[in-house]
Amino acid sequence: MADSTQPLLSDSNSSESKLPPPRTLDETIEQCIGDFGWAQFLQAVLVSFAWVFDAQQTFITVFTDSQPTWHCLDSDRCNSSSNFCTLPNQTWSWDFNPHVSTISEWGLQCAGSLVKGLPASSFFLGCLVGGLALSTLADSSLGRKNMLLLSCLIMSLSSMLTAFSTSIWVYAFLRFLNGFGRATVGTCALVLSTELVGKKWRGQVGAMGFLCFTLGFLTLPLLGYINNGNSWRYLYVWTSIPTLIYCCLVWCFVWESPRWLIVKGRKEEAVSILQSIGSNAITMSFSDLCLDVQESSNPDVYDALRILVKKPWSLRRLLAVMAVGFGIGMVYYGMPLTLSNLNFNLYLGVVFNALSELPAFLITFFFMNTIKRREALIGFTALSGISSVLIASLGQQLGSLQIVLELVSFFSACTAFNMTLIYTIELFPTCVRNSALAMVRQALVFGGVFSPVMVAAGRENQFWSYGMFGLVIGLFGLFVVGLPETRGSVLCDTMDEEETKNLTKEHIIG
Repeated sequence: MADSTQPLLSDSNSSESKLPPPRTLDETIEQCIGDFGWAQFLQAVLVSFAWVFDAQQTFITVFTDSQPTWHCLDSDRCNSSSNFCTLPNQTWSWDFNPHVSTISEWGLQCAGSLVKGLPASSFFLGCLVGGLALSTLADSSLGRKNMLLLSCLIMSLSSMLTAFSTSIWVYAFLRFLNGFGRATVGTCALVLSTELVGKKWRGQVGAMGFLCFTLGFLTLPLLGYINNGNSWRYLYVWTSIPTLIYCCLVWCFVWESPRWLIVKGRKEEAVSILQSIGSNAITMSFSDLCLDVQESSNPDVYDALRILVKKPWSLRRLLAVMAVGFGIGMVYYGMPLTLSNLNFNLYLGVVFNALSELPAFLITFFFMNTIKRREALIGFTALSGISSVLIASLGQQLGSLQIVLELVSFFSACTAFNMTLIYTIELFPTCVRNSALAMVRQALVFGGVFSPVMVAAGRENQFWSYGMFGLVIGLFGLFVVGLPETRGSVLCDTMDEEETKNLTKEHIIG
């Protein structure tokens, strides 16, 4: 009977046998871990669950910073159509305790739109700064797991501190800090989960994170409804404690990416992890793992980013996919904030928006292996843009159809959002993949920075919210035309390998 535990690769020092060509990481991981087993599934679920807390912190201000309803106390001097900013304080009152919202607690109901939108904008600004400061650490020194742990920890602690804010300025600063920590949560979770499996399951595993984000989004209206009439501070407490517990689980049970370990020259650790999650009876040693990967020797923190922009082809890809991400991000983060501008129940609106992410997830999960990336992104960005422009141009003439078009636009943006992240993973090699994905997420968030201001301006004229949303996502979606198609492609590990693959593809086409 043949030995079922023979080394994965033949001895590299043997001169009597013909050596096979070096294996790629895709080939090695496929052979080591076999089919998608329970070990990989549990790892993917645990890592992807970080998206739940990401979603909660991203959209929590929809409830904590909403403007509460009010009623008249003096019917002779006040009516429901009055502007309470022009009324004496003794003629009207909030329907609930002022502590239900930051707007009513700190008397911001008559403040300018920039002040009202300051916490939300500060959060997205923190995401930008955090992405720039932390993004390359996952590729260079900390790795995927430690960066995920650090990000969740910052997000949890800052959320807890937010509950003790004493003014709008302290609140905005803590929201900035929260966004700073949150910036790399989704990036690390997506990269780490997809690098633990082969290309066959890459799209499905990546889609798990999108499903968890949807679940996190759905918990917000539930928490908001339970907290209805109570202080907004409880929402931050209820979302921070589970995140802290999750950090402990990551520390104890999540493995580092074997791809990243091999690229960093830490082969023994990579072998140990592959053996732990492998479903095949294969043993390996340090000397057996002779892969076609160049080792790096403790590069500078921002080496990955410098490598990313050094090659012209890589820079062109990065700028194009970031432009697409900017347009998608403006709609994706802006649409839930504009629900208060529609004549529709806020809680139901948020629920419907969250539920519209489910078909986006299903499309990504079941059809990612068959969908052409470029054509799909152009189609979904165009559909989102057209729906948004129709809301702005027809306005009140649509009546209840406004919410239908809003859901179509948001669903299209969600699907495009998911596909853009998977597409980015396939466009860049392992050595810079996390940094590239982080930069694209930065572009998505950068679109979100403008959303609160545009939502505030859209209360007077919907062109400045829905109209601009539609034009931006439709036009910026066209940048995908200059990107290569990656459906079914093999993940490369170095810049040279990716460049060689592109030259070979161009030669074949030519």
